[in-house]
Amino acid sequence: MASTVTSAAKQAEQLRKDGNSCFKKDRFGAAIDAYTEAITLCPNVPVYWTNRAICHHKRNDWARVEEDSRKAIQLDKNSVKGHYMLGLAFLQRGEYNEGIKQLERALDLGRGANHYSDMIDVIWQAFAKAKYLEWELESTKRMWDLQTLKEACESALEEKLFLGSCQTDNEATIAHSARLDLLGKVFKKAAEDDTPTEVPDYLRCTITLDIFHDPVITPSGVTYERAVILDHLQKVGKFDPITRKPLYPSELIPNLAIKAAVQAFLDKHGWAYTMD
Repeated sequence: MASTVTSAAKQAEQLRKDGNSCFKKDRFGAAIDAYTEAITLCPNVPVYWTNRAICHHKRNDWARVEEDSRKAIQLDKNSVKGHYMLGLAFLQRGEYNEGIKQLERALDLGRGANHYSDMIDVIWQAFAKAKYLEWELESTKRMWDLQTLKEACESALEEKLFLGSCQTDNEATIAHSARLDLLGKVFKKAAEDDTPTEVPDYLRCTITLDIFHDPVITPSGVTYERAVILDHLQKVGKFDPITRKPLYPSELIPNLAIKAAVQAFLDKHGWAYTMD
């Protein structure tokens, strides 16, 4: 019995490799067939489900992306690719809040596993875009509501002017103009939060100039993107690239304040750049 199980596992693993080979050649249908056979032999291996989900993603078959991603997460609640692909599926149908939750979960899990370091930037880009889309949807609704309210207020002022008062026509016109001007300023101020803004310098990595994903602070007080500074320490030398002081990976501390500030910025303004 044990030998039969071992044989099936070996065969399934070979099918996974065959599927990977087909995927690299953009033969997504053949890759799906290989992963499906692997799943038939060993249905409890999460990677077979996530690999097939990625193929479905390439073919824009979002219902199957969601189905396979959910199965992978059911088998392994810490599946980075499972949460990532499920997040993309939610975004595809406009469920930004749920999509953001899944992508954020994928980010948290991926940051704790070195072999997912190459995926972090991809997941972050999807997360940032999702935050922007959510913000854009909500801000459009708020802008529409503000415009509707502004028009109602202007109509009320026009009606008041029409009904007249004890003032002379000239006095009434001046007062009406002043009220309209004040009304315009009030609504302009109310709309400011829904206007895209540039990312402040303190929320950007000094080296890449990109908004921080996973900021860490050095003993000298400089904050860097974790992956970037670790790459520098490994390939260039064990020193701070700005202060030139000796620096070792163990001395890097998560900059939780900047991380919270980045999250607040994304919550308030979304993503101010066009995503590729």
